[in-house]
Amino acid sequence: MTYSVAVSGASGYAGGEILRLLAAHPDIEIRTVTAHSNAGQPLIEHQPHLRSLAHLTLQDTTPEILSGHDIVFLALPHGQSGQYTDALQDAPLVIDAGADHRLASRDAWDAFYGGTFHEAWTYGVPELLVDGRKQRENLRGANRIAAPGCNASTVSLSLAPGVAAGVIDPSDIVSMLAVGPSGAGKSLKTNLLGSEILGTANPYAVGGSHRHIPEIRQALAAASPSAGSGTGHEDIRISFTPVIVPMARGILATSSAPIAGGVTDVEIRDAWQSAYGDETFVQLLPEGHFPRTADVLGANTALMGLAIDRAANRVIVVTAVDNLVKGTAGAAVQSMNIALGLPEGRALTVNGVAP
Repeated sequence: MTYSVAVSGASGYAGGEILRLLAAHPDIEIRTVTAHSNAGQPLIEHQPHLRSLAHLTLQDTTPEILSGHDIVFLALPHGQSGQYTDALQDAPLVIDAGADHRLASRDAWDAFYGGTFHEAWTYGVPELLVDGRKQRENLRGANRIAAPGCNASTVSLSLAPGVAAGVIDPSDIVSMLAVGPSGAGKSLKTNLLGSEILGTANPYAVGGSHRHIPEIRQALAAASPSAGSGTGHEDIRISFTPVIVPMARGILATSSAPIAGGVTDVEIRDAWQSAYGDETFVQLLPEGHFPRTADVLGANTALMGLAIDRAANRVIVVTAVDNLVKGTAGAAVQSMNIALGLPEGRALTVNGVAP
């Protein structure tokens, strides 16, 4: 069976990456691409690397144009997807790459985003530990999927095994992320100009204001072994600081948390090995090895290195992802494959691009 697809926000980075992956998918026909201010222009003018899609023209983003497809991808800024998802009730499968359907808490939405709150959809991180099992089980047959925030899924995947196994204390998590500016979207912003980011590292959203924090807390609370008996987000405390660095793509997240009492080094590493030892797209590196963002460029892979610092009594996890692939579009396509009953890795690769 071939599924017809519409992609909104197709002139942006996330939309373009969704299109790049879907263009190689044998079960997908990309029928419609939409945009706002760029509507009426050839897609190839905004995504010149997508040569196989040169025949497509950007149309207006309206519910009428998006409807009538088997699958609709929404790659829009936060606060914009909800107006379309409300009108797409009859669409068989809708995948939102924005933030509108990620958070279950209205209070968290109001505190970090504001505007109209929309119900949470099935979270699109298949490898994430949730209440003793993998999130992919919840994605099977899902018809509404919320693709993750790239920073949020990177940190959540980094620490969920330790939370689930009870080998770390999640009340004192510290995460520092080096991130590429493509995660902020394609809109013209002075602080993201090449002249502003080349040769410098720029922190932002310092002091607990980043919008991915409640998403991380929600995911890690769900990973807790006592999630079903009242463990709440208040038990997950995280100091989260992202820093823009001069690379177009990539996240290198260094996350640490205290070691739980009485836990051995073997038990710590076993927690991560048990969680990801059989996974294709989340891989724990051998002891003493740590990833680079260059190793995951273009791949749907999260590479992870783990260290145990007994002097500081902390576990440190260093994780590298391509924010536009595993962080966004790859997670969306992987979740789509699971929802449709297709091979999970179809149109996705573990191989990066080098140099």
